[in-house]
Amino acid sequence: MISEETKELVDRGVMLPLMEEFYTIQGEGFHKGTAAYFIRIGGCDVGCHWCDVKESWDAEVHPPTHIGQIVENAVKYSKTIVITGGEPLTWDMTELTENLKKKGCDIHIETSGAYKLTGTWDWICLSPKKIKLPEEEIYPKANELKVIVFNKHDLKFAEEQAAKVSEDCILYLQPEWSNRDKMIPLIVNYVMENPKWKVSLQTHKYLNIP
Repeated sequence: MISEETKELVDRGVMLPLMEEFYTIQGEGFHKGTAAYFIRIGGCDVGCHWCDVKESWDAEVHPPTHIGQIVENAVKYSKTIVITGGEPLTWDMTELTENLKKKGCDIHIETSGAYKLTGTWDWICLSPKKIKLPEEEIYPKANELKVIVFNKHDLKFAEEQAAKVSEDCILYLQPEWSNRDKMIPLIVNYVMENPKWKVSLQTHKYLNIP
């Protein structure tokens, strides 16, 4: 059990349930191939059955960590920072992003958009889920829309989501990893027929890096 004082700091975003942090190569979407420092925040109730980091779901098993320590660790490695989860917008991202900005960082978020958008972002990757749809406010602010394709019905969902983002938002279809052999041919054909979309692959998994 965490103390009431710590809980208050977490609620304010001064401390966050840190699952892991690591320096690697961004494997997905627009910035694939870019060296970046990843900060994975625990806590998610969206509950995708194919999630590959289910250990992130329970925030209580991840120690509340002061954002000062998180920022200090991050800037040793990179000025390109990716905040991911879990679902990072479960928590208030204002303090963390403000402190990273003071260090001159370029800050990206990977989010389902299921909660209110907080924080200051240079790049927003919106990856919506049918189970818990994004807040309406995030759609026009998304820089890229990344829809995970587990079956052919997800293509219809992708079009519904694409209708809500701005004209400048880059559209990606990404095969769910465990079902990629079936979905890649479907996605390739769909993108060729609908070239507003691009293919995203989890290249870090092919490279065997985090």
